[in-house]
Amino acid sequence: MNGEKPYSKAIISLLKKTVEKNSLVWDDIINYQIEIQEYLAVIGLELIVKKDEGFAFVKQIVKDNDTTLNLVSRRQIGFETSIVLIVLRQILEDYDSNPTETQTIDKIITNNEIKDEIRLFLPERFDKAKLEKDLDGYIGRVVDLGFLKEIKRNNDEVRYKIHRIIKEKVTLEDIDMFKKKLEEYAGTI
Repeated sequence: MNGEKPYSKAIISLLKKTVEKNSLVWDDIINYQIEIQEYLAVIGLELIVKKDEGFAFVKQIVKDNDTTLNLVSRRQIGFETSIVLIVLRQILEDYDSNPTETQTIDKIITNNEIKDEIRLFLPERFDKAKLEKDLDGYIGRVVDLGFLKEIKRNNDEVRYKIHRIIKEKVTLEDIDMFKKKLEEYAGTI
């Protein structure tokens, strides 16, 4: 007996990665949202659909005692990659807070603009020379994590779209906490 449902491919896609509105399974996610959520809830996951921003993903359901079923593994991303994520999240927040008539939903940024923002973000005594040397690698890691999408490459300049899922994964509280930790770190060196 075949237990496949019309939304089975959508569930499989959601379990693998964030699904964007241009995906072949986007309409299934929209049309079968309730059924997909019911299925995912059985295994401790919640479906998050951001229609206006054009993506959907799953996250673990957190129980009352702050525990989960541990279906999704958490990854250590490292201090420097965290800096890139915090800077990108802050850039997107500033972009959304100051809309213009010609503004699109997508925030496009170059690798050099990211590097400039990171330089401004770091405390004066931070080892900037080492960071500079490795910055392209950290930006590449953020691309691999799905928070940046390369849209154009021209010699040494790369243009990226900041994926809006970063707003779901890196909260404003995370930014504040990270800035406090960075200030504490700066005070100890």
